[in-house]
Amino acid sequence: MPSVWKRAAVYLGLVDDDEYDEYDPYDEPVAAQGGYGGVRRGAGAMATQPEPEPSGAIRTLPRDPDGGVGLQPRPAVVRPITPVQNAKVFVVAPTGFPDAKEIGDKLKASQPVIVNLQGVEPDLCRRIIDFASGLAYGLGGTMEKVAQQVFLLTPTNVSVSDEEKRRLQERGLYRS
Repeated sequence: MPSVWKRAAVYLGLVDDDEYDEYDPYDEPVAAQGGYGGVRRGAGAMATQPEPEPSGAIRTLPRDPDGGVGLQPRPAVVRPITPVQNAKVFVVAPTGFPDAKEIGDKLKASQPVIVNLQGVEPDLCRRIIDFASGLAYGLGGTMEKVAQQVFLLTPTNVSVSDEEKRRLQERGLYRS
């Protein structure tokens, strides 16, 4: 029995393990003579490989003259996404970070959101802007600054109509 140090050195690959030299050599599998029989192994082996199906059950694909397999590609169908024009903008003036959940819920529901950060303390303003920009990026939407400390978050398939922009401009939340 080897010592602990010898086993550790063998484990780390620093020395060869002489213990395995005592075993009999491994018998290589020999292919069966004729037909699809299993593989014979050394004396006393019971395991055999399953017989493959006859070649008539295998389907072959026709080959192209170029040497590739003759598969026909399906035609690609491109459907344009039509933007929703009548989206009413939801206006949020957050007073704390928990209001960010409301922003996220409205944007996930494909509703544009105006985030009015006028009069909000700078630390909260920075956190809400970081959250809103990550949310817009994650949902594939856009975030644009539309006035001083006012941001418009728009989902992917939504556009804000000119009438809605005019209504927001009257409230001082959108500049041209």
